[in-house]
Amino acid sequence: MKIIIADDEPLARERLRHLLAEAADAEIVAEAGDGREVLRACAEHEPDLLLLDIAMPGMDGLEVVRHLAAFEPRPAVVFCTAYDAHALTAFEAQAIDYLVKPVRAERLAAALERARTFAAGRAHASAARGRARSHLCARLGGSLRLIPIEEVHYLQAEEKYVVVHHARGQDLVEESLKALEEEFADRFVRIHRNCLVARHELMELRRDGDGHVRAVLRHGVHPLEVSRRCLPALRNQVRLL
Repeated sequence: MKIIIADDEPLARERLRHLLAEAADAEIVAEAGDGREVLRACAEHEPDLLLLDIAMPGMDGLEVVRHLAAFEPRPAVVFCTAYDAHALTAFEAQAIDYLVKPVRAERLAAALERARTFAAGRAHASAARGRARSHLCARLGGSLRLIPIEEVHYLQAEEKYVVVHHARGQDLVEESLKALEEEFADRFVRIHRNCLVARHELMELRRDGDGHVRAVLRHGVHPLEVSRRCLPALRNQVRLL
């Protein structure tokens, strides 16, 4: 179970690390000291569980949870706080548990068991729906940008990143093109080893003077190169001129 610890107090994070060492399936994939760090870490690691303080500088834990509603998959959230005054609000925010500091080992163990149940249910529901994410999450300086999938024109691999070309510009995501192709097979088609194009963006295939075939997109500034390997699959979708 992948876990992120989010607390602005180093001693509080240390205590949770110590307690989690007793759980055989617990893997701490990141720690964060403020709300923005939490969102970045969740976007990068896709944790199963987020142990989240409420009172943090800048963006507090309750605001973090509101942003997490747009994440797919959404992690289970357990609030760890020094106060019990926010318990009702926390459960309204769909937290699965609420631990008051200092966190006791038996209470954390119970919260972990709830998280396992949540993760199992999420996996079952996801498999039943077969639903891909509705957004991609890109880093933009110190913040995040959520890009609706329906606004993406094409995806192009560039070293360890993928450049997302969309209706509002370009952004980088730290995901593999192969994984994106598998997740969004119904939306994108491969035209080159380094490029996926949204099916609704394809207008035509055009052969240039050198005999190379290029894909013309509905919103593309320049036609994109089509590899020989990918060409046969594209001929069923657009007309080759």
